[in-house]
Amino acid sequence: MPKLDLVIEPSTLETHLQDTDLLVVDVCAPQNWKQLHVPGAVHINPAELVCGIPPASGMLPTESQLRNLFSRIGYTPGKHIVAYDDEGGGWAARLIWTLDIIGHKNYSFLNGGLLSWYREGHPVTPEVNEVTPTSVSLRLNREPIAELETVKAAIGKPGISIWDARSPEEYAGLRTSSARAGHIPGAVNLDWLELMDRERNLRLHPLPLLQDKLKAIDIVQGKHVITHCQSHHRSSLSYFVARALGYTAQGYHGSWGEWGNLPDTPIESWS
Repeated sequence: MPKLDLVIEPSTLETHLQDTDLLVVDVCAPQNWKQLHVPGAVHINPAELVCGIPPASGMLPTESQLRNLFSRIGYTPGKHIVAYDDEGGGWAARLIWTLDIIGHKNYSFLNGGLLSWYREGHPVTPEVNEVTPTSVSLRLNREPIAELETVKAAIGKPGISIWDARSPEEYAGLRTSSARAGHIPGAVNLDWLELMDRERNLRLHPLPLLQDKLKAIDIVQGKHVITHCQSHHRSSLSYFVARALGYTAQGYHGSWGEWGNLPDTPIESWS
């Protein structure tokens, strides 16, 4: 199989569906998976990619949970994984962030996900193929993960940008689902929704346009990026975009669920 690009279009994926070293992973809501999905895809429930323990429910699952998850979907290191979801790329990108953590480098992001695939007439099916579990051995690479202390140490560092991918209202402190509202001091805000083109079936905006959007908030080439949201779901897409644009990046998996529920973390707000 020829090497696939990091971001691929539905038409490209359709031409490779029969490739034996391809593993297509659907990270859609379970009810959508049951109705239709890309033929041959395996399913990961988005809830399987997070620990689910409040208040920082978006943190990485345990190594044992990840090993069982990847075993269940028939993962092997030699597979090229294509990730897609049904909501603009957040969960597909969360899977890709997780792949970076387990050291798997051969992957692609399906541009526009299930929405583009379906609306543009590519084949779908409700049929579920039987998957033979594999024996999976993992060695976690912590480099893509930003922990609480990592973020604290990054505040005020000129070579690091903290990218808050939440809505402007959350960033300003006008709305929150945590005990405290506002944003990390010095963090810049670009809502994850600004990364996708809602007139093109939720595809990512072209990379040059995305680069311009980052430059407008002073995320310029050469800076290291730490990205977060409430649970490192939305910010997984910003992590992926940063990596696609050539930045070094980390995802703060505690995100605002952790930061905003601690009594002593520094916070700025406009409220």
